[in-house]
Amino acid sequence: MTFDPVGALAHRKRRHIDVCLTEPVDYQTVTTGFERYRLPYNALTQTDLYSIDLGTRFLGKPLKAPVLIGAMTGGAELSGIVNRNLAAAAQQLGVGMMLGSQRVMIDDTAKTASFDVREVAPDVLLVGNIGMAQLNRSLVPGLAAALDKVGADALAVHTNPLQEAMQHNGDTDFSGSLEHLREVIGDIGHPVMLKEVGHGFGATAAAQLADFPVAAVDVAGAGGTSWARIEQYVRYGEVRYPALAEWGIPTAQALTEVHQVLPEMPLVASGGIRTGMDAAKAIAMGAEVVAIARPLLAPAIESVSAVVDWLQDFIYELLVCLHGAGASDLADLRRRGVVEIG
Repeated sequence: MTFDPVGALAHRKRRHIDVCLTEPVDYQTVTTGFERYRLPYNALTQTDLYSIDLGTRFLGKPLKAPVLIGAMTGGAELSGIVNRNLAAAAQQLGVGMMLGSQRVMIDDTAKTASFDVREVAPDVLLVGNIGMAQLNRSLVPGLAAALDKVGADALAVHTNPLQEAMQHNGDTDFSGSLEHLREVIGDIGHPVMLKEVGHGFGATAAAQLADFPVAAVDVAGAGGTSWARIEQYVRYGEVRYPALAEWGIPTAQALTEVHQVLPEMPLVASGGIRTGMDAAKAIAMGAEVVAIARPLLAPAIESVSAVVDWLQDFIYELLVCLHGAGASDLADLRRRGVVEIG
């Protein structure tokens, strides 16, 4: 019997979904850090709630609210249902969407169907996805074809050394990966965003991007879903290395550090963003947009309307936060900032 790497990858993608639905995959001892900040409240706001402008542009595309559906899945049969429901909801609400890693469709074009969402989301900002450990010049033609097949507007390159180290047969050689990215970034043909997967970008990583031609950075901090925890459940059926499952840079800290080092870089805040208040704080601290992933997984399995309902509540809370802070739009919210409470 020969080993089927594509089949094994698709199986692991399905196991990721199952584990996220059934196991405690959030950080257990680390929080996002947003609880240490308060959004200033203005009792004399001069705003009209329903005239507040949540619109923005990100990676060259307009968004009706500063929200991306975060990267989740692809390659398994259930992934196709999830992605299409997420995309249809994004189309209804005018928000963006990131796809899960497209490595599986590069290896097997038959897996394209699980990523094919343009039929239900012709207008949304759609961000493709590939792992930094896999990216090199020889991959570029296949990657470019994969992005074209799904109609992607941009590419997210995820860097995930801790996740890969926890994964069975993970890609653990990251040596030279930054130079590989530099070599091919101009050949990809799309804006490139660099992102973590939930263990955080910090000041050290940001400093390495000082002269890098990336279009944005997703700080993807700790405090939400721990991919080091997920991979241990997939690999061992338990958390064998609990300290590693709790390792990372909290999202608020990651956002602050990267914004200080790269003040002109467009930033995505993700990692434990669960409420509109979380989003408001993140934007006030310098993020252009926020991304939400795992809270939308179960709704996406259920229906488009379930995803829409969740996101509408989230966006309404964000709208109320701007109203209560006296901010008429997102730029106004950033000018007001947050208060650290210790």
